[in-house]
Amino acid sequence: MAEQSLELILCDARLGEPKLQSFKLVLAAGESATVGLALVKAGFALGPDDPVLDRKGCFGVFGKRKDWDSPIYAGDRLELYSSLLIDPKTVRRKKANQNQDAKFQAAAAKRKARRL
Repeated sequence: MAEQSLELILCDARLGEPKLQSFKLVLAAGESATVGLALVKAGFALGPDDPVLDRKGCFGVFGKRKDWDSPIYAGDRLELYSSLLIDPKTVRRKKANQNQDAKFQAAAAKRKARRL
């Protein structure tokens, strides 16, 4: 069986401005094209437990997060994402609590104004 190759675009957005580069993924006989294999052959990772890829889901294809074993096709843009600095759930929870506090304060001010 002959070698196959896929033309991919790598987008490294982990440090500041995203950097795009073309990459040719060469598949040996019997290898299937996966996101993990592309990351290993591109030199971004040594394996699925690589500390460089510090959490699950820090990579994807065309803006959709993918698993290590997800298939990849010719022309796909493989993206590496930076870690989140702030947890979105925490931000939403904090904002909801602030809004709730503001409602309570407004209601208390209304009650106080009626008494006077």
